[in-house]
Amino acid sequence: MKSEPLKIKRRGEDGHKVITVRIREDTLDALDKIAAETNRSRNELINIILSHGVQNLEIE
Repeated sequence: MKSEPLKIKRRGEDGHKVITVRIREDTLDALDKIAAETNRSRNELINIILSHGVQNLEIE
């Protein structure tokens, strides 16, 4: 029986980019609290909030 090769994509080819962002400590504390309450990772929560913000942004 022939085994299938293990395919590993290069990092960044999944439609995501890794970035560094500076966040105020109080904001980070609030994010961590919400993440714990919702059983989501900090990363997942930040992506949900950013996506919502971008989709609902009004520029005056």
